[in-house]
Amino acid sequence: MKAQHFTPKLFPQHSSNSTQSETLTRASSGLIFTLFALCMLYIGVPPVLAQTGALQLSVHIAPTGSPLKKAYVRLLETNQLAITDANGIAWIRRIAPGSYTVEVKRKGFGTQRFTTVAIDAGDTTLIAIALVSGLTDTICATAYAKTDNISRFAISETNESSADYAPIEKRRANESGGSVVANRGSVTERQQILRLTPGVISDDATMVRRYMPNPASNEEYHKLNDNEYLAARTNPLSTFSIDVDVASYANIRRFLTANSAPPIDAVRIEEMVNYFKYDYPQPTGKDPCTITTEVAACPWNSAHSIIGIGVQAREIAKQDLPPSNLVFLIDVSGSMMPDNKLPLLKRAFRLLVKELRAQDHVAIVVYAGNAGLVLPSTSGTQKEKIISTLEHLEAGGSTAGGEGILLAYKIAKENFNANGNNRVILATDGDFNVGLTGEGDLVRMMEEKRKEGVFLSILGVGEENLKDSRMEQIADQGNGNYAYLDNILEAEKVLVTQMGGTLYTIAKDVKIQVEFNPTKVKGYRLIGYEDRMLAKEDFNNDQKDAGELGSGHTVTALYELIPASSKEEVPQSSVDSLKYQKPEALPTVSTSNELLTVKLRYKDPKDTVSKLMEHVVASADVANINAASDNLRFSCAVASFGMLLRNSEFKGDATLSSIKALADGARGRDAEGYRAEFIQMLKRYELIQSEAAAK
Repeated sequence: MKAQHFTPKLFPQHSSNSTQSETLTRASSGLIFTLFALCMLYIGVPPVLAQTGALQLSVHIAPTGSPLKKAYVRLLETNQLAITDANGIAWIRRIAPGSYTVEVKRKGFGTQRFTTVAIDAGDTTLIAIALVSGLTDTICATAYAKTDNISRFAISETNESSADYAPIEKRRANESGGSVVANRGSVTERQQILRLTPGVISDDATMVRRYMPNPASNEEYHKLNDNEYLAARTNPLSTFSIDVDVASYANIRRFLTANSAPPIDAVRIEEMVNYFKYDYPQPTGKDPCTITTEVAACPWNSAHSIIGIGVQAREIAKQDLPPSNLVFLIDVSGSMMPDNKLPLLKRAFRLLVKELRAQDHVAIVVYAGNAGLVLPSTSGTQKEKIISTLEHLEAGGSTAGGEGILLAYKIAKENFNANGNNRVILATDGDFNVGLTGEGDLVRMMEEKRKEGVFLSILGVGEENLKDSRMEQIADQGNGNYAYLDNILEAEKVLVTQMGGTLYTIAKDVKIQVEFNPTKVKGYRLIGYEDRMLAKEDFNNDQKDAGELGSGHTVTALYELIPASSKEEVPQSSVDSLKYQKPEALPTVSTSNELLTVKLRYKDPKDTVSKLMEHVVASADVANINAASDNLRFSCAVASFGMLLRNSEFKGDATLSSIKALADGARGRDAEGYRAEFIQMLKRYELIQSEAAAK
């Protein structure tokens, strides 16, 4: 190995005694290593160790040199994690050879990343880092030469110039006996090695570089393409799975609160619309939900109309809900250290625990490098015991999310309540990196687990490394729902105010199929639900998974319609002529006066055979949007804002001012203030756009 296992000295003292001592230390280390190497040759070196390298970081506080414990260290490419110990030392082992970006983070000390850190097979790369407390957004890094396989860095906050930090650099250069290379050629070499953004060069020619973190730099979202118009004559059926997830809306709010526009693919319009409850009638018959429809002129395209389809699930009073067998599955890996991750989740779960009844039971499973049961299934009467267990959770280590899911489902099955609600609540940033980590593997695992009668809720948290796409897919395939907690108020909304909808499923595999009458509708476009679309054959296929309805849930879908009388061209399906058969002629169109028919299929939570509901919409004169209900007007306002955020080609004449006016007039009953908050978000986005335009 090129580098021995010693702690790098951040502030070396070069006296003759220290030099002799270091020589003896290295000699002893070399002898020990030689004996170790001979043993390995005799018994055989494990292939995984021979083919991988390691990284040791020594993190200290500048300028004192005191060790900094509980600093979070991560390789961005592999998401391997480590936490510094009481001596400021962190190890990441079994790293495949290559070039990596190392992120160092500690509350109160900011975040810094270094790129192109080399890892070689069979070697340990040693890095010494000094962090300065009180860092904000602007971070500078001074890079030392790479000597004896040690890359030395020091981080400081300098809002004015590098001169503020120069005295420390000069002192260190003197103490190190000139080991810091000070000529401009070496600066260029270091720049090539580290690939950091060039900044200014101080008087002693050490490189100072400025780094501005990107809040979404490592976040992952599915790419979405807006649904396009389809011709009702050739594509009369539109089929999709309902969606009760609301994560996208809270995530968008997080970006806007940070004065940043969200990534386009973070904007899922149906989740924005369904964040809000609407005043649809409660079911009175045997079916667990009602279907409500309303047609009006489209607010962003006067030549079109809009139809809102609302589904209202039966609301069960909290005291009448069935007993719960819950498993809290909590990610306690190193990436969960920040305040808006594990600490926020502790507060969130405390709120839920206070709502538990004597007949409810909770177990707690955690996972980091591996998974473990920290609280067996415990009655809701023992709130202090449950909360105490939560309070003692600490973050650290890698992320074996797949192992955690398997254990959580095992515990849920062991305590299965045949007459109750059995559910795993997974709380994570989705950053799995040990065991089952691929999205496909996790989805396939959830497809199997949902057959066990255990439902799933996912609470996403955090930023920078949020794996939104992974959590959305796991929730979809696990008969579950997905919410993002950007603050404690959102936690209260999800886990207390709307607890029934989050935790208690009253209908599963809920699908909607709309058939359009081509004599009334020339073309149509479903707004949102891009990743919930189903083939028309899937509607009657009871093996095809779909969304779940919780107690009191409302689901809203909006279609933009092109009237049959319009001269507007609608794209037609275009395929080459068939070689072996003639295409069948289109059937004769009915003369019915109906506009469309809505069909809905659902299964009772314990059943495997679906039931059918139908709702016919008669053709009628299209009302002005201002005469429409608060339900339709407000949902249209939210949808059009989503189209603006996505810069959709279908946004038509929508503007922030027109959206605000529409939402303002449709607040209706807004006891919790969610609709008022939406209007404030519009104002915040307007300011963000104004500032961007002024630059």
